[in-house]
Amino acid sequence: MSRVRVLVVDDSALMRKLIPQMLEADSSIEVVGTAMDGTFCLKKIEELQPHVVTLDLQMPGMNGIDTLKEIMRRNPLPVIVVSSHSTEGASVTLKALGLGAFDFVTKPRDASTHMAETATELIAKIKAAAGGKVVRPGTLAGAPARPEKISAAKFDPPPSKLVAIGISTGGPQALEFLLAQLPPDFPGSIVAVQHMPEGFTEMFARRLDEVCSLRVKEAQSGDPLQAGRVLICPGSRHIKVKRMAKGDVVVLSDEERVNGHRPSVDVLFRSVAAEYGSHAVAALMTGMGDDGAEGLGAVKKAGGITIAQSEESCVVFGMPKAAIERGYAMRVVALDVLAGTLQALCARNEGRGMNGSVGKGLRAGL
Repeated sequence: MSRVRVLVVDDSALMRKLIPQMLEADSSIEVVGTAMDGTFCLKKIEELQPHVVTLDLQMPGMNGIDTLKEIMRRNPLPVIVVSSHSTEGASVTLKALGLGAFDFVTKPRDASTHMAETATELIAKIKAAAGGKVVRPGTLAGAPARPEKISAAKFDPPPSKLVAIGISTGGPQALEFLLAQLPPDFPGSIVAVQHMPEGFTEMFARRLDEVCSLRVKEAQSGDPLQAGRVLICPGSRHIKVKRMAKGDVVVLSDEERVNGHRPSVDVLFRSVAAEYGSHAVAALMTGMGDDGAEGLGAVKKAGGITIAQSEESCVVFGMPKAAIERGYAMRVVALDVLAGTLQALCARNEGRGMNGSVGKGLRAGL
């Protein structure tokens, strides 16, 4: 198999030295060149024909966003954004993902202690990018400019179902697309784990709230599970669900990483299986690795409905594939029909609601 050809683009001479050194640790990756700004980047793409580009966004001259737009316009390539931890860095990174960037890694705050961790993450994402798909901007239909909202006070009945979602690489665009298709009176409550660092998830949740009819927020411990609301797990925290006498809530924790991740989809799914059983729907969407596969199996064993996103609609088919191969996915659903599937499964006249009422048999069509 040929080596993955990588072009490193960064205005920092130090990063143009450090990133190639990181990547040299893997013999399947070849750094074919570096560039100090967007103009040089575009020239070197033509000359060197890389498979993947790592791109700094905050550069003088042609900045990273304008460079990314040109890459996607001319000849789309997988682009891994190398982002800062700052609020400004998070904002521009999320914009880049919306413009078609494959994924991102954050620059280590302390290069001396976190460089190895960053290197491992970057190498894994470059390999995934080389075998993944490039999503052109506009491929996934956007949400209404001013989506209709329904206030929480209007949701008198408890949620009909709890929907748990696990998602990683390709997730920001896919999750936005999915949630934008759901109506403001969606009867289920949604909790989502998106693999993303601390600081990025709050801005991501705000973005989703702006463009979707559902109410979306970054979760806090004690937040109630409400119909028509989406809770996004904060970066660097785990999230679990808990049934309480005064109402069902989410609980955050700082326990050790699971499957190399915090947040981990498995942590969420296992708590959903334990607390909700047949009142749960769990969906494992696009992402690299296998986080969430065993948790999906736990939901299935507990009597819940389990869904995996289809291969053709995933940017990276790692997480759903792992669950499908282990026999844990009851349904395999394309992204463009996933919203309709969730609406059908959560309809109040179907199955057992979270309040225990019995309706028509949910599983008749499975």
